[in-house]
Amino acid sequence: MLLRNIDQTKGLCNGTRLQVEKLGEHTIEARIITGHCFGNLTYIPRMIVAPSDNKIAVKFQRRQFPVTVCYAMTINKSQGQSLSNVGLYLRKPVFTHGQLYVAVSRVTTKKGLKVIIVDDDGNDSNIIKNVVYKEVLRHI
Repeated sequence: MLLRNIDQTKGLCNGTRLQVEKLGEHTIEARIITGHCFGNLTYIPRMIVAPSDNKIAVKFQRRQFPVTVCYAMTINKSQGQSLSNVGLYLRKPVFTHGQLYVAVSRVTTKKGLKVIIVDDDGNDSNIIKNVVYKEVLRHI
């Protein structure tokens, strides 16, 4: 998964999922597997990264690829994507406005949705507290 906006017109945005074709010392050759540029081959360069924390006394920078392995993603990173299978692991109440809607609406079919809810004791549950709109989950 791409961690930075590089070139939006070429589909290289924060959260874009890629399939690595070749891994080089200075570039990654990858195929875009999400969005309007699906299937396009692209090259991801190493980029200069510097911490923005002003509390660090020593200023330094490093070069790294702006990608991470993506076995899972946050609800925010999934926004705007359509997925055939979605698994939600809800160990805490859904608290941000619209967060539950975004998570559930990413999946293309009802059959592709799996929700796991865990209570405070770590046991499986079928109840989750939706702090913003409690009535959404009341009749499920």
